[in-house]
Amino acid sequence: MTSHIARITTYLFRSQVSEPVKTSFGTIPWRSVLLLRVEDNEGAEGWGEVWCNFPPFSAENKQRLIETVIAPVALGMPCARPDEVWSGLTRKTHRWAVQTGEYGPIAACLAGLDLALWDLSARRNYVPLRVLLNPECARPSIPVYASGLNPDSALATVDRARSSGFTAFKVKVAFGLERDMATVGSITSRLGGGEHLMVDANQGWEFNEAREAVALMSERQVRWIEEPILADSPAEDWNELAELASSPLAGGENLAGFDTFDDMIQQGSHQVIQPDLLKWGGVTGCHTIAQAVVSKGLTYCPHWLGSVVGLMASGQVLAAVGGNGMLEHDVMDNPLREALIETHPTVEKGSISLPPGPGIGFVPVLEQAEQWLCSKNSFHTRSSFPGY
Repeated sequence: MTSHIARITTYLFRSQVSEPVKTSFGTIPWRSVLLLRVEDNEGAEGWGEVWCNFPPFSAENKQRLIETVIAPVALGMPCARPDEVWSGLTRKTHRWAVQTGEYGPIAACLAGLDLALWDLSARRNYVPLRVLLNPECARPSIPVYASGLNPDSALATVDRARSSGFTAFKVKVAFGLERDMATVGSITSRLGGGEHLMVDANQGWEFNEAREAVALMSERQVRWIEEPILADSPAEDWNELAELASSPLAGGENLAGFDTFDDMIQQGSHQVIQPDLLKWGGVTGCHTIAQAVVSKGLTYCPHWLGSVVGLMASGQVLAAVGGNGMLEHDVMDNPLREALIETHPTVEKGSISLPPGPGIGFVPVLEQAEQWLCSKNSFHTRSSFPGY
């Protein structure tokens, strides 16, 4: 019997937080998580997540897109090859993306579905996702860094993260260069041996501001400078900043498409490439890109700021491709990060152990997050579930 997609269920969670995430483009006042559970006609299941942290109510839009656009096309499709499903759905939904202007949201929905199908496939084969992607992979743990640090609470967050086992930290900048330098200086002056600081401007500087900022940040010996200017800025602007900065430039979370990433890799201005596998491409797209990054001698560091589902999926891909990259681990207040897994992996000496189970390593524990569940929708093929 040919395995095909028989049911897609979405779960939308939202939790209030004690400290919103502050970026140069806006504030994330609460945490939203949109999970996907996919079942095939033989009862196997897989889990995915859709990028939805900004703007605040983007999760509702993506949940409705799955209901009205993605599920009607995906249900009934053969699913033994997740890469073929992603490619096919990308082609089939392209006209709708053009018609609606919803390129990003549709791509994120397809990315979440792709992850769920790869998770399902790995579970069927009783292996972790990293082993399905790379049968020779034997990495049970990967380097990790603490992310999401707000400038006004950065020192306290670094102390908390350090006590939790982190040795690398990333702080938000682009709040005014004087304030940025004060924030960075206060952290770097207190770093211990083997500890590192990265900065993330979230595309927040104009080009002339960035020219000055990257030079000053480099003097502080930050490990990388992330998105100092708009991600789609001209190549010559990126090349000039790379010449001015002795610290590596990083980016990729706001790019999409194989050609776009190939241009970035070949251009050479970025030494750290950071695709977000649940914003575009899923496992199919980002594993391919990550392999190209590592083979070029560059650093692959997956971007992520969501729940533990996307976090562990990103870790599985990083483990599969190898290299010297680190997993981005949000350390700001987010009850949903811990609630959806029975025991959240701990960080020890800057590394995190991946869950040992098949697929992404665990099955989300929905009961532990029930208080934050906003809505649940299920879509299925009638032939697979008679009586519904």
